[in-house]
Amino acid sequence: MGKSTGFLYLNEEDMIKAGVLDVAHCIDVEEELFGLLSKGDYVMGGDKHNAHGIALKFPKESPFPNMPIDAPDRRFMAMPAYVGGRFHVAGQKWYGSNIINPQRGLPRSILMVMLNDADTCEPLALMSANLVSAVRTGCVPGVATRYLARKGARVCSCIGAGPVSKACFDAIVLEAKELEEVIICDLFIEKAEAFAKEVEEKYHLKARGTTNLEEAIRAADIISVAASSLKPIHLDNSWLKPGSLIMFTGRCNIDEDFYLSSKVIWDHAGMHEVYYDEHLLLPENERFINGIGVEIYRMMYEGKLPPITEATSLGDVINGTRAGRESEEERICFVTGGLPVWDVGWSYEIYQNALKLGLGQMLKLWDSPHLN
Repeated sequence: MGKSTGFLYLNEEDMIKAGVLDVAHCIDVEEELFGLLSKGDYVMGGDKHNAHGIALKFPKESPFPNMPIDAPDRRFMAMPAYVGGRFHVAGQKWYGSNIINPQRGLPRSILMVMLNDADTCEPLALMSANLVSAVRTGCVPGVATRYLARKGARVCSCIGAGPVSKACFDAIVLEAKELEEVIICDLFIEKAEAFAKEVEEKYHLKARGTTNLEEAIRAADIISVAASSLKPIHLDNSWLKPGSLIMFTGRCNIDEDFYLSSKVIWDHAGMHEVYYDEHLLLPENERFINGIGVEIYRMMYEGKLPPITEATSLGDVINGTRAGRESEEERICFVTGGLPVWDVGWSYEIYQNALKLGLGQMLKLWDSPHLN
């Protein structure tokens, strides 16, 4: 007689009841996960154990009438990871993305997370993960603000007025304790002003919308770039004032002088080393064009900046092995590309809460495996 096996299914309503929207708690959990990354107590995909994931991208054309065709943000992606420490769990975020989904009444991306016992490999939980991904993405800038923003930061500028930018600000505002003013910059003034109104009503802070990028950057002590534009935003080095912290959750380019005179800190340099190596496999005219941080990769390739192998990760700062902010005048750039470790770790935390609260539905895999 073999061992019976089941797993917990959690729909989006269950996830909300289990605390997936608890931003303050997620910031603390992600701080813990950053520490594990720095210590090396994790595994991600690929030969170097640092891959972001693997994408299933469709061809530009196909003789098969039912095969999907490549389009902006049209893909499936698997993001596996093992997380150590108290988590000791394996898992994977799996999602599909189609830019026309909102026209169908659906989110652009639809996500699920599967958690597995790291020893027996049995499934532990299958859960709705759109909110997992949104909250964990937003909370990364929250952790960065906790460690890298200068004391007394008064003005935050959010570049982009979409859901990701809002998730980032929800975390930033919890860590920037002396914040007084918020500037929302977007291509569409009505979106920027609507976000500003939400900020005023929710956080009782002075807020305004603008389409003037330079104005928003010059005023800010903390800058969160989370615009969804397929074309990267370009900033002038002279716009960023001393002591500012700029965080890339979306694509952004800045003049080379900024990187030569400021500190760059990565979410996890190991993953970006994999990205860098992948760019080197491309034809020379296709390298360092697409992706978050590619401008910095190019400067490393040209020898203008130290190699990625010498870079500082936020987990190193948290663990005290590398320096973070060293002066109130220092400008810092924080680059984040998204790690499956965060999805698995935050999902595990919600899974544990769901078990305590009796949420979800237990589904049977088998009473006894047919193949044993």
